[in-house]
Amino acid sequence: MSAPDGHAVARPLRRALRRDPYQLVRLAGWSVAETAPSLVIGLAIARAIDDGFGAGRPATGFAWLALLGGAWLLAAVGARQVVLAVASIVEPFREELLAHVVDDALRHSVVSGRGPGAAAVARSNLQVELARDAFASVITVVRSFAFTVASVVLGLATLVPEVLSLVLPPFVAGLVVFLLSLRALARRQRDFILADERTAEALATMVGGLRDITACRAEERVADDVGLRVAEQARAARSLARVTALRTLSLAVGGWLPVLLVLAGTPWLVREGAGAGVILGALAYVTQSLAPALGNLVEGLGVNGVRLRVALGRLLRDGDPPVRARGRLAARDGNGAAELRGVTFAYGPHAEPVIDGLDLVVPEGDHIAVVGPSGIGKSTLAALLTGVLAPGSGRVLVRGVPADRLDPADRVLIPQEAYVFRGSLLENLTYLAGASQEAVDGAVAAVGLTDLVARLGGCSAEIHPGLLSPAERQLVALARAYLSPARLVILDEATCHLDPAAEARAEEAFARRGGTLLVIAHRLTSALRARRILVMDGTSVRLGTHEEMLAASPLYADLAGRWDPSSAQEPVP
Repeated sequence: MSAPDGHAVARPLRRALRRDPYQLVRLAGWSVAETAPSLVIGLAIARAIDDGFGAGRPATGFAWLALLGGAWLLAAVGARQVVLAVASIVEPFREELLAHVVDDALRHSVVSGRGPGAAAVARSNLQVELARDAFASVITVVRSFAFTVASVVLGLATLVPEVLSLVLPPFVAGLVVFLLSLRALARRQRDFILADERTAEALATMVGGLRDITACRAEERVADDVGLRVAEQARAARSLARVTALRTLSLAVGGWLPVLLVLAGTPWLVREGAGAGVILGALAYVTQSLAPALGNLVEGLGVNGVRLRVALGRLLRDGDPPVRARGRLAARDGNGAAELRGVTFAYGPHAEPVIDGLDLVVPEGDHIAVVGPSGIGKSTLAALLTGVLAPGSGRVLVRGVPADRLDPADRVLIPQEAYVFRGSLLENLTYLAGASQEAVDGAVAAVGLTDLVARLGGCSAEIHPGLLSPAERQLVALARAYLSPARLVILDEATCHLDPAAEARAEEAFARRGGTLLVIAHRLTSALRARRILVMDGTSVRLGTHEEMLAASPLYADLAGRWDPSSAQEPVP
């Protein structure tokens, strides 16, 4: 596995931080509140002792301690707001990573002819969540460190400026030692993580195949292979431990050497006018704020920073062999809008074919409804026509071009679960193609989206997918497809959440739109509106008009015979 490129890993992080400058300002403001105790603690302790209890004025002492207590209350409020501000930065970062993973998995499945496998699922779940959590931790730790150090320096300068000469040099030295060791630490930590995963994988494979190993008398060979993985992990652990010693050194120099120097320099500070309270206040600054801040930075960057780098490297596919997608081709004239020649497809090498030896020609401008029982292969046919799946044998052509090489702008597939992203309604409607406001208004009226637009307050309104009903999300996706330049539109039960009247309106709009329309029927009425009907019954595939299918397909005749047009209920194909 190759090491991830530093610039490639940093790019999504920079985008996440620059996406919304207001959130950075908000984070900085609440960070000041959260680190208020770091600014007040030493000063409050010093004044409470020297000007309060030590001077016989307990009221003054309690007043300074009350100020410190108020700073902690302010810090509690700030901490909550900091979490929200970090989330507002990290969650869009997570969405961007997840979109990249999904797009990458689909692209690989199209190029390789296989559906997204376990690796894609693992990346989209484990690695994205790991990267999100690590990024949040890094932001939190680095932010806290910067504001705490600034608060401590300001507090010490206010309390007794001379102590800065005792505290800052060793602190800076310890920080420099850590930063210099960070690259080596990240590399060794990454090597250890990968070695640990390889060992776990080898052990899991061995346990799963114990019977075969015993039957083949391969115990020694397998033990040697697993032993190599264990030895590799042990070497990585020892190497990491050596570099980790530098982290301990940086904490000792930067966090605790200043304490010794302040204690050793106490006679000098007293001669400079510092009292007992000032000395205790300076020690409080170092032990309660400065040393913990450095420790959190070392721990946060040394662990979560490395995890973030490893996770991003994997999400950016630094460890996968490159898969080269063939170039996209523009549609050209063929025998029809779509053509399948001897197409066979099965989900797995030993599975029964879902589609077997299918020959089908869909003329340009046709309107076809696909009817058949659930699981019969209707959605598989849609995926083959759009190039999401590649046939095991045969060819799938769309306007004369292999489906997996067709320019995506030439066809559009709307699935049952419509995708709507967070953003404005206009962005959701036009991201497949730019469109004028007049065209957008026409699409909104055509598919029946007018009521939703009015409820939201116009196309410029921000939408949150979770606040839309499934039917509303489907209408948004339908309007988006209507605005696209695609000449082939496939609706895979894309109107299943709409009522019959709304479904009829949407399908009739696409029929008037022009181009070729293929509808995976959810209701039998979709078939009655179509020009022709494709019936898939598991043994054969028949194509014809409603009257022809009544005569040729027992399945379709049975469905039509059980349908009562006066009832809201109808048999589901």
